[in-house]
Amino acid sequence: MSFTLKWSRFTLDLYKRTHVMGVLNVTPDSFSDGGFFFSRKSAVTRGLEMAREGADIIDVGGESTRPFSGGVSPGEEIQRVVPVIRELAADLEIPISIDTTKAEVAEAALEAGASMINDISALRFDPDLGNVAADAGVPVVLMHMQGSPETMQTSPHYENLLEEIKDFLQDAVNRALSAGISEDLLILDPGIGFGKTFDHNLCIINHFNKFGALGRPLLSGPSRKAFIGHILDAQPSERVIGSIAAAVVCVLKGAHIVRMHDVAGTVDAIRVVDAVMHEKIENR
Repeated sequence: MSFTLKWSRFTLDLYKRTHVMGVLNVTPDSFSDGGFFFSRKSAVTRGLEMAREGADIIDVGGESTRPFSGGVSPGEEIQRVVPVIRELAADLEIPISIDTTKAEVAEAALEAGASMINDISALRFDPDLGNVAADAGVPVVLMHMQGSPETMQTSPHYENLLEEIKDFLQDAVNRALSAGISEDLLILDPGIGFGKTFDHNLCIINHFNKFGALGRPLLSGPSRKAFIGHILDAQPSERVIGSIAAAVVCVLKGAHIVRMHDVAGTVDAIRVVDAVMHEKIENR
């Protein structure tokens, strides 16, 4: 299924090739990088570097969503992300996404130059976030999560994993449409690692193509997740190759966007996958 997202001055043609979203955590306590990019200077430097490495989108977040983490106030989140977004937006020609669940943060980020919203709560935590997105006319990523970051890894359980995620995401689409967001600007993420066990994560990746039935472009975020560490007996910084392998499988199974910490290697790997897949499509 082909998708093209058009808004403002941006166009993402998700049929011609897979897009890479670079992760930029402006937090002191991220599970993946331990706060390495918490300062404005280091965050901006990394954001520009990811763009040079071939990222199609830079996803900036100011609140850790690691398992069992608590939240931060909207004011603190804004102080973390807005200076970084403003500086990146002045130099980049690619979309900047704000990774937040809060309308107040999203509004400030959009004013600073962000042009997408990535909401792990799928518009559940802050009802006003949908209105902000609709008024701005920007794409929104709606992600599945069981519970909240504080509770999601406390004995996750499903009667039918894939169907429950599909139902959740369809409800999220309906919520977004009710808020006035254009269906053409919705992206869906099954939420690898968010309220999932090791086996759940493997099942989601192996059956990623099942979510194509929802009729919207799909985003996958396997990067440096605990299930990779479990397989490889590796710490987050040692999960680069495993993360890229998981991303490749997701693309082969139907992902249109992969959200990754390690952009350069991912871009190379996905370029090869796209070349093979495109040849297959052209000559079928």
